[in-house]
Order: sequence, then C-alpha cells, then structure tokens
Amino acid sequence: MTTIQDLLAKFQRRFSSRAAVYHAPGRVNLVGEHTDYNDGFVLPAAIGFLCSVAIAPRNDRKLVLYSESFDSSMEADLDALPRKAAGHWSDYPLGVATSLEKSGYRLSGANLYITSDVPLGVGLSSSAAFEVAVGYALLDTAHHPIDRTRLAQMCQRAENEFVGAHVGIMDPFISCHGRAEHALLLDCRSLEFQFVPLPAKVKLVICNTMVKHQHAAGEYNTRRAECEEGVRLIGKALPGISALRDVTLVQLEQHRGLLPDAIYRRCRHVITENDRVQKVATALENGKIGELAPLFAASHQSMRDDYEISCPELDIMVALAAGKTGVYGARMTGGGFGGCTINLVATERSMEFQQQVAAEYYSATGLRPDIYVCAASQGAENVAGDNSSTD
Repeated sequence: MTTIQDLLAKFQRRFSSRAAVYHAPGRVNLVGEHTDYNDGFVLPAAIGFLCSVAIAPRNDRKLVLYSESFDSSMEADLDALPRKAAGHWSDYPLGVATSLEKSGYRLSGANLYITSDVPLGVGLSSSAAFEVAVGYALLDTAHHPIDRTRLAQMCQRAENEFVGAHVGIMDPFISCHGRAEHALLLDCRSLEFQFVPLPAKVKLVICNTMVKHQHAAGEYNTRRAECEEGVRLIGKALPGISALRDVTLVQLEQHRGLLPDAIYRRCRHVITENDRVQKVATALENGKIGELAPLFAASHQSMRDDYEISCPELDIMVALAAGKTGVYGARMTGGGFGGCTINLVATERSMEFQQQVAAEYYSATGLRPDIYVCAASQGAENVAGDNSSTD
C-alpha cells in the first residue's frame, strides 16, 4: 500500500508541486443483497482498502489525471468534457466531473495522481472508491462544501448515466459515510441511515473465490426486471405499492397465485432479506452476535435457492467457513455468480481461519483464494496537505 508520504513524493516528481491527499474506501456488505434497487435496506461497512488521490489546483480549466494502477495519464477540458464513456479507466473520474458540473458545481482545473489498493473486479466497490475519492478531491479543491449524501448521489449518477452501469446508491454512500468500527444501516428509499457498532472482538474476513462468471451483468439486469415484474403483478391486488419494499411476506403469500414461480421466489428473497437486515442490525446493536449465524445462513440459502445468484465455489466457501470455531456468520456478498463471501470471525481466530479455509478451499476446488482480514474503516476524508496553491 502506498503511504501518504510516498504519494506526495510521487506527485511532486510528476507535477512539480505540493498536493493535498484524499482517501475513499471500498466496502463489504454484511447483509442485504439485491435489496437496494428494490428501495430496501442494506448493512454495509467501509473497509481498509483505499483509493487515494493527490491533487493540486491549476490556473486553467484542465484536468490532468494519472492512474498508477493503469500506469496511464490523460487530459480533459472541463469546458468540453466528453458526452459518453470510452471504455477507459478515465470514464470514472470524468463521469464524476461531468455529474458534478451538470449539478451546478463549477470545478477548478487540477492535476491528480490516483492510486488504489481496492482489489478490482471482486465486488469490493473499487469503482465507487475511485469515484468518491476523485469527487471529494475535486469539490474540496474548488472550495465547495462537502455534502456526503449529495456526493454519493453524484457518483451514482456518474455510473448510471456516463459509465453505463446501473448501480444502486449503497456503494458510493458507504464510501462517503463510513465510520470506523461501525456498519451502516441504510434505507435506500429515504437515504436515512444509522451507524451500527461492530464488536471489537470480531474481524470482517472476506474470502475471494477467484471466480467471476461472464454472464453476471446480464443476470443482474434480469433479476432487476423480474423484481419490477413482481411489483407490477402484485400491484394488481395492492395498487399502492411502488417497490418490493412495500410488500410484506404475508401479502406475498396471499397473492402468490398472481406470480410465476421464478418471480415469486425472487420477490420472496427480497422481502425476507429486508427482514434479515433489520434483525442483524438489532442483534449487533444489542451485542447478541450469537444470533447472527442463522441469519447469515438463511441469507445465503435465499440467494442460492430463491434468487439463484450463487455458484458452487461460493457454496463451498460458505460451507467451509460456517463449520469453523469462532465464526459468527458466513454468506456470499455482492452481486453473485462468483466473487466473495463475508465472514464475521473472532479476532483471535482470524489468522487460523484464513489459513484453514485457504487450504481447504484449494483442496476442494484447485483454486487459491485471496482472503482479506479487515476492520470497518472511515469514509472519505482529506488526510494530508492543502490545496490553496496553483501552478
């Protein structure tokens, strides 16, 4: 991981000036999968993988960007930003700049050096960390007040309208609002939220299955469409509903006859998952971590059987973890069809867990997993320097 001093030194060598540094974290979702776009509830935590941006203002309206991860640089004029994505890493920062400018934030030209240790493509929100870090840095450099919720919305809009990824609000929201030692219970409709304390004696252990199926994006869009169809069909009997968030399990069962079996099961997952989010948050609030394991297990089962977004490798990883001493909960996390599991593991058992699960998973699948032992971390922030100087 690049230290702040290393980043400042690299910026100085490339741009010959001082810089300010901003961090934004990746995230893991503890529970609440595919509930966000159904106006439901989620319970993510920011984690200690960071996108870092060193930035200094310019005297013109030009953005000069360098990505250490891609060893690539590019320039853009804030008065002539591209209208659509180019399939390039710069789509993310330029999408955020475009979103901010369209929303009335006049930005300053700036030089940016961007680096990240958030693992790419494994469901830990590397893109949201990238966007939030750049957005926060651009706003602060232009001396705009930071409204974290609005920044999250601007980053979501950048992905939706510029990059072309139909993501929900959760990822940029937790990257903006994360708090060390806490998860965040978010109402994805109202954007009201509360911090939920995580036990000091528990680590968040993320197991990357090293599997990512190519059809995941198409299946994600299919699941969204199935949920929307469920709302349309149930709405014939319950005309007041606008999302699955508005339907109770009792109502779903009462009107099951309106739904094809697959649509029914998709709806059942979302409705029961929203309930599990509330129960997990309550258990954590009350320090009853012994209540978490069956809730995590039910969540994984629901994603496997009702939402059908698991895969054999995820199921193996969850089964291996759930049988270990000191594990308070194990389930897949993220969009599905590969990616990661999230495990709540007693701190004193976390290294043993890491070693045992890695060995057993390799024995079962022939794949060597990446396993990250994490703690809940702080959201986006300015961590060094000032941005008052210009070239």
